Amino acid sequence: MKNIVWMIGAMLFLTSCNEKYRKIDKDDVTVSSERLDTIIPEPKTQTEIREDLLTKGYQIFDVIDEKTNDTIIMQQYFVAFLKSGGNKIQNEEESKRLLKEHLAHLKKMYDLGYADISGPFGDIDEITGITIYNVPTLKMADSLANADPMVKAGSLEIEMHPWWAPKGYSLR
Repeated sequence: MKNIVWMIGAMLFLTSCNEKYRKIDKDDVTVSSERLDTIIPEPKTQTEIREDLLTKGYQIFDVIDEKTNDTIIMQQYFVAFLKSGGNKIQNEEESKRLLKEHLAHLKKMYDLGYADISGPFGDIDEITGITIYNVPTLKMADSLANADPMVKAGSLEIEMHPWWAPKGYSLR
């Protein structure tokens, strides 16, 4: 009986290794070079990035890295400081609803490419969090920040500041 179980196990193992019994379609696993181009876009040159930003109305300037002599494009972003507003929501149900809508608004800003990062501060103070907007104008950033449901309800207030950062750099 033990030998029969071993033989059946070995046969199942061998047939599962045989390509004709697999359910994986080779075309699904192999990515053609044409499809790869649509998955991984070609990196843009500094000139293309610069032209694209200027065409869209962004404020930029160049800085030369003294160690590498590389040109770094500095782009203007807008930092919205979210501050405690004058209208404190007393109803817990209303507060939860507004928080849910606030988080949905921030996610939408990120998904649409208008905001690069958002988050609360770790301490409870007048300034409760930030959002960094990646838009060409202060007017647009202010409009997007003030569309937040918690800002509209008076639970948060916005303090907006222009901020310069190297284009394409990420947090570590």
